[in-house]
Amino acid sequence: MTTETIQAPVTAEPRIVDGIVVTGEAMPVVEITSPMPEGREAREALYYQRGWWREETFLDDLRRQARLRPHKLAVAARRVKEARTDTLDYIELRQLTDRFAGGLVELGVQPGDFVAVQLPNRWEMVPLLYACLRVGAVICPIDPTTPEEPLRHRLGLTGARVIVTMSDWEGNPVGETANRLRQELPGLEHVVIVDGTPPEGCLDFRDHFIDPVWEDVHTDLSARERGPDEPFVVLFTSGTTGESKGVLHSQNTVHSAIRGYVDTFLLDDHLVAAVTTPLVHYSGFGQGILSSVMLGGTIAFQDRRKNDILLDLVQKYGATLLYGPPPTLHDIARSQRAEPRDVHTLRHVVTGSAQVLQPLVDDLREMLGARTYSLWGMSENGPVTITKLDYNQDWAAHSNGRPIDAMEIRIDKCINPTERGPVGRLRVRGASQALGYYKRDAEYDALLLDDGWFDTGDVARDDGRGGIRILCRASDAIKRDGMVVPLAEIESMVNRHPKVAETTLVGPTGRVEDPILAVVVPSGDERPTLEELRSHLLETDLDERFLPDRLEVIEALPKTLTGKVRKKVLRELYGEA
Repeated sequence: MTTETIQAPVTAEPRIVDGIVVTGEAMPVVEITSPMPEGREAREALYYQRGWWREETFLDDLRRQARLRPHKLAVAARRVKEARTDTLDYIELRQLTDRFAGGLVELGVQPGDFVAVQLPNRWEMVPLLYACLRVGAVICPIDPTTPEEPLRHRLGLTGARVIVTMSDWEGNPVGETANRLRQELPGLEHVVIVDGTPPEGCLDFRDHFIDPVWEDVHTDLSARERGPDEPFVVLFTSGTTGESKGVLHSQNTVHSAIRGYVDTFLLDDHLVAAVTTPLVHYSGFGQGILSSVMLGGTIAFQDRRKNDILLDLVQKYGATLLYGPPPTLHDIARSQRAEPRDVHTLRHVVTGSAQVLQPLVDDLREMLGARTYSLWGMSENGPVTITKLDYNQDWAAHSNGRPIDAMEIRIDKCINPTERGPVGRLRVRGASQALGYYKRDAEYDALLLDDGWFDTGDVARDDGRGGIRILCRASDAIKRDGMVVPLAEIESMVNRHPKVAETTLVGPTGRVEDPILAVVVPSGDERPTLEELRSHLLETDLDERFLPDRLEVIEALPKTLTGKVRKKVLRELYGEA
């Protein structure tokens, strides 16, 4: 581990150009206005009127597709290690949904019960999602890499009656962990193992869910199905600032988000979506599974992170849309350069979770022949802003886009939330907003301001087109001469240095006047120096005052289960340095 320190220079009054704060004339205040009526009841009536909320459910979508296009491919699930792909058409997906629903009834699952599903990207996740809808259960998706303590918290908080998990995943005995928790948590009655030998007291997934013809036993479950405004999924936050919270959504709050997503890109039943993100996260089950079935399209995914072979799925199934975070897309573009595949069917490459830079947009256009779109969202509301079709092809490198029709955004001055500004705290409101945090009402209510505006905890700037560019988390903000340092963008720039595999910027003590500390994971044996990083950033025309003041080189960044950097841990490590 190495440490370097340097004093930051002081320069003239800054402005913002293409997402970068530079010196010069001040940027005028631009207010992002609200097109929706005031008052919750009036807004909810509008949500139904405009079709963002509906009386139908996601089960109705599945039934419609099974009727209209029964033998169309719905799911292509590649198992990388086994070198095979499992497929389901719509009639098979409908049948397995009914069968799995009967299996849940046999386990004693009642409407309102929680069912935890801790799986990688496997085909079983898809009918299990719809089976929970069929019996009125609330599904609790959990990453298979979740350690024991956060798993205990999630299962205990929800009182999950059933968990469907693996015997082993990437060397972790997840089945044994779940079984140990079953003996500890009074609400957890059943552990079902998808692959491998179940531990004593656990059920085998095939024996219980696949082989019995439960749909002939439980023929009418319609009375169990919950309405579109009732809770149906709980998603746990990353827990970067403390214990993770369970975000509760109804079918309508999710429908409005994915409706805005598919409408933005004018998607229809020709959609073939190649999804790289976990199906247990919002982007995987929302923009992936639910969007595809709603339209009658196809979703393709693989169970392991092998980005170098993901384009094989694109070629085989003629994917029209590719979704993934920027690091994954960098790998995919590099793979295409090394081993070209036929990807002429691709129309859209959609990315989120990190800032997009121009070199990535250029690489994806050159290598995949597709246009790149950037979006921003969170578990509490799904995709909120997207760079739209009427933006130019490079705008994803300068903006996170405008809000979908069902959502409103505004930027409040950090020091005075009653005033608007070009840079400040991002707040959102609309049809996609979550119902709340499960058993954490006070924490959720504390984030709601006047008439339903939700504090996202992010600092953003106006992009000049009614959209936003995310700068950083408010809790991580560092200022220079009163201006917020665009940490997210600078991190993305540092990541382009050839000696850098990954980086994050942090204030060592969490104060806005902190020096800018760059914590870097090297890409090889040769470690970058602070001066090399500063010179690299100056080539991007970054204002000198926003250059890193210190450098720490470490082997790996501490992260949450969803891949977010735990900056709190880094402050504890380097706050006294």
